[in-house]
Amino acid sequence: MDPTTLFFLIVLIFSIIIHEVSHGFAAEYLGDPTARLAGRLTLNPIPHIDPLGSIIIPALLVFGNFGFLFGWAKPVPYNPYNLRNRKWGEAIVAAAGPGSNLLLALLFGTIIRFGFGTLSSTFIQLAGIIVFVNVLLAFFNLLPIPPLDGSKLLKAILPYKANLTLQKIESVLVSGGMLLMILFFYLLFSVFGGIFLSFLMFIFSLITGVSPVALGLIG
Repeated sequence: MDPTTLFFLIVLIFSIIIHEVSHGFAAEYLGDPTARLAGRLTLNPIPHIDPLGSIIIPALLVFGNFGFLFGWAKPVPYNPYNLRNRKWGEAIVAAAGPGSNLLLALLFGTIIRFGFGTLSSTFIQLAGIIVFVNVLLAFFNLLPIPPLDGSKLLKAILPYKANLTLQKIESVLVSGGMLLMILFFYLLFSVFGGIFLSFLMFIFSLITGVSPVALGLIG
């Protein structure tokens, strides 16, 4: 296996885990101990890994050159009725996941920005992979499509009737299972993937000061 591809997959798995743990910590902060009591406030990957969503599907998509990436960990459980802030609680918990990915991207992006030309090219490239994966995860999850985090943020600001429509869309996708969701996102990115990739490249360059093409991350 190509070492760069292996590193990419490892970064993807741990970034997804950090994303999920952040949901749990946000819920804990707002008064819900469900994730802690379930033993999910840990970076130990074993309690979080979903064999299909964390390993098999991402690996197949990467090695099969499908042109898009999709994966998930076991969702960290929380009880929205325990949250102190009923109106914004779920939105805060939802935002914590993409927020953690953006923080990781900013941290390693700053290293690239100020270390480019002084640190080894290998280290810069590896840091670039961390930035790109976390930018991807953050903005993918911020899409306002159920059951992604962006839909929960949208739910907090939409009127009641619009929320009902959003819930119906989510029920259709969830009831269809993961294969339906994968097919849905595959079709979505078949149409809008180029625009989304261009946006990710722009954010990457904004954070790091370097194009992902210059680092050899995108051909």
